[in-house]
Amino acid sequence: MAVTHTEEFRREAVRIALSSGLSRTRVAADLGIGKSTLGHWISQYRTADLSVPEPQADLVRENERLRLENRVLREEREILKKATQFFASQKI
Repeated sequence: MAVTHTEEFRREAVRIALSSGLSRTRVAADLGIGKSTLGHWISQYRTADLSVPEPQADLVRENERLRLENRVLREEREILKKATQFFASQKI
């Protein structure tokens, strides 16, 4: 059974893909959609007006930057957890 996404979800996915600085593969994986689906939506909506009112544009950019930073910090935390487990299991 195919999943149907709302128009709002599609537009937000396109906006994130075009403005986040992340690869399309990463954005698609994060959103739980296929890369080809995201590419199709981007080509479909590229000419559509997906802009955000100027006062909110800075907030949108900052939000995306913080999401990326948060993702990196989570990955670093997981690496440190694994390293801690590894070294704790080593006999001295």
